[in-house]
Amino acid sequence: GFQDVPIMSYAVKYASSFYAPFREAVSSTPSFGDRKTYQMDPANAREAILEARLDMEEGADIIMVKPALPYLDIIRSLREEFNTPVAAYNVSGEYSMIMAAIQKGYLTEDAIYESILSIKRAGADLIISHFTPRLLDGGLRR
Repeated sequence: GFQDVPIMSYAVKYASSFYAPFREAVSSTPSFGDRKTYQMDPANAREAILEARLDMEEGADIIMVKPALPYLDIIRSLREEFNTPVAAYNVSGEYSMIMAAIQKGYLTEDAIYESILSIKRAGADLIISHFTPRLLDGGLRR
């Protein structure tokens, strides 16, 4: 019944260890089994195109890839295959990994900008990230 409301598909959501910090924070780690039955196999790139196509046929306006950094190749493939906007979700584990390296002095804050830029360069039209407040505050070089 909704009209003029864009639909963002979660069709390309990989079973990933990069979700762990969020799951720990909200105590949503499965007590038994795992989510691999309904999340995509990280080794399977072709399934992303198939799942995205199926969701677009069902009315999706935007296709999201989650997580982003380990799947830059998938973002690029979707961008090349479809004219539909591609969103990328830079998840908590990606954020935690980079922030831990910055806090330990292994990386500088430039790594934040570089990682987000790589997602954009891969073909994402929209990026959802825990780094957004930092980027919007102008705390990073542009």
